Amino acid sequence: MSSKNILLKRIVAEFLGTAFLLAIVVGSGIMAQTLSAGNAAIALLANALATGAGLIALILMFGNLSGAHFNPVVTLSEAWQKNLPRHYIFPYVVAQILGAFAGVAAAHGMFDLPLFFASTHARTGVSQWWSEFIASFGLIAVIISTSRTRPATTPFAVAAYITAAYWFTSSTSFANPAVSLARAMSDTFAGIRPNDVPGFIVMQLLGAASATVLFNWLYPSSSPSSSTEVSSS
Repeated sequence: MSSKNILLKRIVAEFLGTAFLLAIVVGSGIMAQTLSAGNAAIALLANALATGAGLIALILMFGNLSGAHFNPVVTLSEAWQKNLPRHYIFPYVVAQILGAFAGVAAAHGMFDLPLFFASTHARTGVSQWWSEFIASFGLIAVIISTSRTRPATTPFAVAAYITAAYWFTSSTSFANPAVSLARAMSDTFAGIRPNDVPGFIVMQLLGAASATVLFNWLYPSSSPSSSTEVSSS
């Protein structure tokens, strides 16, 4: 198989995986808010469980094709570790961003909402920025540690971590620049105001970079290898 064909398959996998991830996050958020009768805790629990379950399925579905990143910080971390050719970074990230917006549109279409409408959900401040640092740090830490010690458990470990992070972070663990951008176009339970997105993305990048440095030291790799990993919500 030609290198161009391999790259194309990986790009399609990243697009579809990220699209399904956003459809799950946003769609389950809309459904949860509709059915929870104003109980925010129940809505968040339903949203978190749906996201975690969906992540397992998506990583298992696309892991052997693209690595199931669905997240620019995961792609950057993998390229930094030399697990991914650097010329894959740009097409991966573009596919992830486009897929994220496609997933938001798909979710809105399933609930008779406009395909895109800017969120008014405020998510800003030091506590939420710090939450995004911690959420992204933990995501990369889980990916590196499990992929180098027990790779078969990585899909389940990532999903478990994201499900937990919905609850222990004040930001509800976006941990993904593509997700952050796309959720700004959803004025629903899962949304974030567009002007709050840059602060989230900066902290996601810093958290991911810090974890990549530390966990490469804790779990040194003898040779570059492809690992199965994923984004966050």
